[in-house]
Amino acid sequence: MTAVYRVVVAGCGAMANEWISYALKHADIEIVGLVDIRVESAQAMAEKHGLTCPVFTDISQAIEATAANLVFDITVPSSHFSIASKALEAGCHVFTEKPLAETMEQCNEIVNMAGRTGLSHAVMQNRRYDPHIRSLRGLITSGVIGRTGSISASFFLAPHFGGFREAMDSPLLLDMAIHTFDQARFISGADPVSVYCQEFNPPGSWYEGNAAAICIFEMSDGSVFCYQGSWCAEGAPTSWEASWRVQGERGAAIWDGRDMPYAEIIGGGEAAGQFLNEYERVEGPAVQMEETFHQGCLEEMFRSLAEQRPAETDCRDNRYSMAMVLGALESARTGSKLDIAEFIRNAERNVPDK
Repeated sequence: MTAVYRVVVAGCGAMANEWISYALKHADIEIVGLVDIRVESAQAMAEKHGLTCPVFTDISQAIEATAANLVFDITVPSSHFSIASKALEAGCHVFTEKPLAETMEQCNEIVNMAGRTGLSHAVMQNRRYDPHIRSLRGLITSGVIGRTGSISASFFLAPHFGGFREAMDSPLLLDMAIHTFDQARFISGADPVSVYCQEFNPPGSWYEGNAAAICIFEMSDGSVFCYQGSWCAEGAPTSWEASWRVQGERGAAIWDGRDMPYAEIIGGGEAAGQFLNEYERVEGPAVQMEETFHQGCLEEMFRSLAEQRPAETDCRDNRYSMAMVLGALESARTGSKLDIAEFIRNAERNVPDK
């Protein structure tokens, strides 16, 4: 049978293995080309997975030569805008690793191009596809804790990456915080309204840039999301999924990022004038998922194409997660609170008309 999706893979580093492995499990997906600036990397990837497709160093040539209709963008972040632009203009859907792009202007332009061409552009936000975070979201959306007032996320790890991350100006915010910020939007169902951020580089840090940050976001549902994180925090590490507390009017939902979440809510012993209420524990609902993390996100992306609807992590949605990252950086730079909608609008004015 002829494959429904003719895929060119752009970027043949280690992460490409995850994407290619998914594609090879599905008969309706055919990898028709591999692209990398180092042709030997593309050749090695083809050999590793037993692919007989041609290899290229240019995305436009690859699309034209293979009649591709979908691009996997697994390149470095600085290439995402260029790959997306060329692929969308050539008539290809795009599924990309995070981030959407490096600037708010570029994010806006990708959204505009996707809208103008009628093509899909979706971003890999694999942290959404974890049964535990889906369970946490279920505790909140079910109303168990009442209306949400605040969301707190703590992220403290000490990875010694070496390489480019240790030379970045803002390694935590630029390379990692997008996951936690997107999780906060997913958990709450709310979008950012404003942000105040202070980033800094703590004593003992081996990063050249700021490896820690504290951010306060006002959200569209009236809640406040507080983020505190560090990538040079030795001792008592949190999960990579962060440690969460969602405070509602009747109790709190708790998730350590590893185990199942739970809530503690005001119990039946609530009485007027009581100094401290008694609480009862509510376990998070079990959530069954056939595919999780990368595979789960890819499953949703392809399902959205089949159902002719935007993916859950469509660029139009993901732009708000990116605005949290880029807005936090701008707030830290200026030392002032930033209005997210105005930040997006100002960037939109700088996008050229097509």
